[in-house]
Amino acid sequence: MTIGEVAHRSGVAQTALRFYEQRGLIHTTRTSGNQRRYDRSVLRRLAFIRSAQRVGLSLEQISEALSTLPHDHAPTKADWARLSRRWRDELDARIDGLQRLRDRLTGCIGCGCLSLRTCALHNADDRLAEFGPGAPLLRPTKDRR
Repeated sequence: MTIGEVAHRSGVAQTALRFYEQRGLIHTTRTSGNQRRYDRSVLRRLAFIRSAQRVGLSLEQISEALSTLPHDHAPTKADWARLSRRWRDELDARIDGLQRLRDRLTGCIGCGCLSLRTCALHNADDRLAEFGPGAPLLRPTKDRR
């Protein structure tokens, strides 16, 4: 498949395809005229890349996972299952964090955070600094150092 065909079929811009190729996420062959040619299995890899990005996985994590898959044919159902198992705990932790964020911000969104005395996220005297940067009250308890 040409780069234009892959872009059309996958919904991924040609510039992104070239970027993914440079990062080693997808592979191409070259014609005698130095044009890129993609195997049809690249469409599954692209779908995987986009899905993994949507759930917040980094390109490094995606690249590491894809490096365990075959380049010359589409991955099997067992390949995909193995990859999804690797990220299950991380995704569950992210889901938990997002649910806690949603639950704790409901009151703040309603009041506009005008009452710092009752705000569950307020950090008087920076007493939470020992737990690291960001909003430690929104991280799972096990992540607080």
